[in-house]
Amino acid sequence: MPAHTLDRTPPLAPLLARGALLSPFKKAALNRPRPDAGRPRTRLVLPGVRIDLARLAAYERVCGFPVGDDALPITYPHVLGFPLAMLLMTDRGFPLPLLGLVHTSVEIVRRRHLPATGTYELFVYVEELAPHRRGTEASVHTEARESGELVWESRSTYLARHRSDVPAGAPTGAPSTADEREALPVVAAWRFAGDVGRRYAAASGDRNPIHLHALTARLFGFRRAIAHGMWTAARCLAAHGTPESALVRTEFRAPVLLPGTVEYGADGFGNFELRGGGRVHLRGEVRGAPLGAP
Repeated sequence: MPAHTLDRTPPLAPLLARGALLSPFKKAALNRPRPDAGRPRTRLVLPGVRIDLARLAAYERVCGFPVGDDALPITYPHVLGFPLAMLLMTDRGFPLPLLGLVHTSVEIVRRRHLPATGTYELFVYVEELAPHRRGTEASVHTEARESGELVWESRSTYLARHRSDVPAGAPTGAPSTADEREALPVVAAWRFAGDVGRRYAAASGDRNPIHLHALTARLFGFRRAIAHGMWTAARCLAAHGTPESALVRTEFRAPVLLPGTVEYGADGFGNFELRGGGRVHLRGEVRGAPLGAP
């Protein structure tokens, strides 16, 4: 896979605008979906990444991580790599429309302590496109290296629906029968404020309009703004805790409307979830990271 090295982090706002402009054309092309056809084959590389400590502190505050530790939260490299992922997913050669693209899962491996004062090299590429029962799913792989050593990696899946019988905002994970299994013990009830999406957007740079205001969310079929999936995952992991070397898997099943109240559940075996209004919003697990995962 050819590599393309960037000299700076691409700004997200122009990428979001480009993705919005191209989405109607890509959506029309999905009437004849061809999984794995036309996906970007380039691996983007961003060397010399230093952490903006003020921005990191804002992220830690909004997600509930301890502020000021000399360690990156396990989810933070996703924020660093997200602009590169967006650069790939808004490319003309990426066949799925950005508007309506749903983050369905993330798998993260942290191999060791990641110092907040470290210098990292990021690698991002589209691993594959695959047929899904509701459309087409893209897998985006992100790696972080320090002094050439692989220290963190993730695989995110994003779903583009092209089935007319699937309503906007419908759960996108496993079939609903899987949600009927016994709930995990409730650890806490959380009330999420209406501005959480805007606060997380300011810290992460992800200003997707479905997360910011009720008015902009309604344009995409949601009654109110919905929380970022990666914010809900980070909020759970901040409460759950992770070992220094860890494997995390999270499935995003149903959107969390803002403002809203949810129940955070966890057991003694590394499993956690968010539930609310009779729905499972998120389900995940934390394990010690096996060699070579994911």
